[in-house]
Amino acid sequence: MYVFVTFAIRLMGKRQIGDLQPNELVVTILISEIAAIPLQDPTRPLLSGITAIFALIVLEIIISVIVMKSQAIRTLMSGKAVVIIKDGKVDEGAMKKVRITVLDLIELLRQNGIFDISEVAFAVLEVNGNLSVLRRSAYDSPIRSDLKIKAEESLLPLPVICDGKTIKSSMQELSLSFDELEKILKREKIHQKDVFILTVDRERNAQAVRKEE
Repeated sequence: MYVFVTFAIRLMGKRQIGDLQPNELVVTILISEIAAIPLQDPTRPLLSGITAIFALIVLEIIISVIVMKSQAIRTLMSGKAVVIIKDGKVDEGAMKKVRITVLDLIELLRQNGIFDISEVAFAVLEVNGNLSVLRRSAYDSPIRSDLKIKAEESLLPLPVICDGKTIKSSMQELSLSFDELEKILKREKIHQKDVFILTVDRERNAQAVRKEE
């Protein structure tokens, strides 16, 4: 049952609990309840629980496809985002509609790193309960392009060696040969067996962490 439930949740995707849509959360709760029945009662056949969970997963996949194709059904199943703060003004009617208090709003703003409500230009309560915030331009942090500072393109380092073993999928992604890997290890003055983790990017920049003695 543990293996099957893990597989079932994997089929539903990689959302965190806080990011689940209402229908996804309902299915997740039902799966946990159904899985507990044959575990608590040995007289119940395991197959009945597996069948019920499989039916829920199929239903969830079908609903997800329908929701992708229909805006009306998406709104019906998941609701829609609500603007709580517009042009710097708190919409009390919208707050009553979604049943959140001023203290709730302040807490959500703090989670976004905002402690002064006057800094907010727009705030949108998403269907999953998260608050998306746009700061007023006067309080927004400048970025490199604003300061006209030339920046190098970001490169994604991938783990190439983990606990002394090479990760072939990362090497293929980087088009990294074993000869190049040996050169990198020599450059870092470390043996592969002593590597806890080694990351490499496309420019062959490397970062090695040794195993503890």
